Amino acid sequence: MRQTNCKIGFNDGPLILFTIPVLSFIVPIVFLGCRFDSQPYFGWDKFLTCLAITIPLWAGDRFIMIWSRTKYPLFKDVRKRLTHQSVSMLLFTIIGNNLIGWIMDDFVFTDNYGGHFKTDTLIKSNSAAIFCTIMIIAIYESIYFMNELKKSVEEKETLKRESLKAQLDALKTQVNPHFLFNNLNTLTAIIPDTPDQAIEFVQQMSKVYRHILEVQDEKTIPLKDELDVLRAYGFLLKTRFGDNLDIEIDVPEEKMQQRIVPLSLQLLMENAIKHNIVSSAKPLKIKVFAENGQLLVSNNLQIKNQQIESTGIGLDNIRNRYKLFSNDEVKVTESGESFTVSIPLIPS
Repeated sequence: MRQTNCKIGFNDGPLILFTIPVLSFIVPIVFLGCRFDSQPYFGWDKFLTCLAITIPLWAGDRFIMIWSRTKYPLFKDVRKRLTHQSVSMLLFTIIGNNLIGWIMDDFVFTDNYGGHFKTDTLIKSNSAAIFCTIMIIAIYESIYFMNELKKSVEEKETLKRESLKAQLDALKTQVNPHFLFNNLNTLTAIIPDTPDQAIEFVQQMSKVYRHILEVQDEKTIPLKDELDVLRAYGFLLKTRFGDNLDIEIDVPEEKMQQRIVPLSLQLLMENAIKHNIVSSAKPLKIKVFAENGQLLVSNNLQIKNQQIESTGIGLDNIRNRYKLFSNDEVKVTESGESFTVSIPLIPS
């Protein structure tokens, strides 16, 4: 039932319980000319007959609507969906109305003098059925599009919040005292002996900060841009940790124009450094590679003895942002020896 309501866009139970009896009351009066004080008289037989016709027609039209939305779920297929849906519903309505009318001949299509299948009565009955179908389409589609618009606005706000949070988290990591202290110490250590490397260190550090500012309004960016800044960030870490840290980025050129949510790879690398031991006795190896339409960030598992457990906020942030762009989920695989995060690549 929940899945059906999802396809319909709202709980239409109250609408069905209210509208079907109202239509069954109105149609004989408006379309078939029934009156309370003159012939043709409006009575319970007319009401119950219209009710018996309206219920299966409404149920059939509703099924067609659900089937159409299942077959054409994407927004780009709305025009195709509405065309197929409307034609199918109208054909079903006309055929179903005439078939039920033929079965219930004595109730519906009998004129005032006993004639059967009178042409003008048949036309009026089909006109009423078509009118009701058009009304059903209008009601359901109006509510559906209003709900989709509301969902779109909510998703946009969610994405904005998640993107801002990702930028803030990345920026906080880069400007926190430990990060600055460690990088300044590294810079101080390499200036006397390798001034050229010190200059490159400052340039790469600047590149990382500039990237954070440039992507603040971007929902997705090319994979090439994200990998470029990841290499800059990796250079800072490698300069600091030396041979204790091994970073391997192996992504084929044909994947470079596919897209990715910004700062996701940097957050994953930060998590690997934050939660694992990096030492000469236990070197940390981080590998970034593409596989089956996914980008994988994997590291050997050597967890630090931390008193505070990981909150998983970084991963949740990446998951929430990806939900808005891909049906594929961000997957985490942990074995006794490795920790791997698989994120979908978004087509360009």
